Amino acid sequence: MSDLKKTEAPVTTITYDRNKLDTPTENVYEAISIVAKRAIQINAEIKKELIEKLEEFATYNDSLEEIFENKEQIEVSKFYEKLPKPHALAVQEWLENKIYYRNTEEK
Repeated sequence: MSDLKKTEAPVTTITYDRNKLDTPTENVYEAISIVAKRAIQINAEIKKELIEKLEEFATYNDSLEEIFENKEQIEVSKFYEKLPKPHALAVQEWLENKIYYRNTEEK
């Protein structure tokens, strides 16, 4: 998920122009549904990547000192905490027309 470093998605909460959000679908509820589904996908990707990175540094000892002293895991966790939230990434992708969607009810 190296795209996370390149994103312009906000880290804080911002207000979006509703007209920009619903322009592709002409329905704000459909647009929000699409963005929400993409946010769930992004969240799953981030979680998988984080778990993989943390397992690289995992120690399987019973010593509590080693658990608290694992600075690499702490740094990886801090990096992921500072990333934009999945919903912010999904909205940014939506506004940049990077999300493919189709209406299965249309003929």
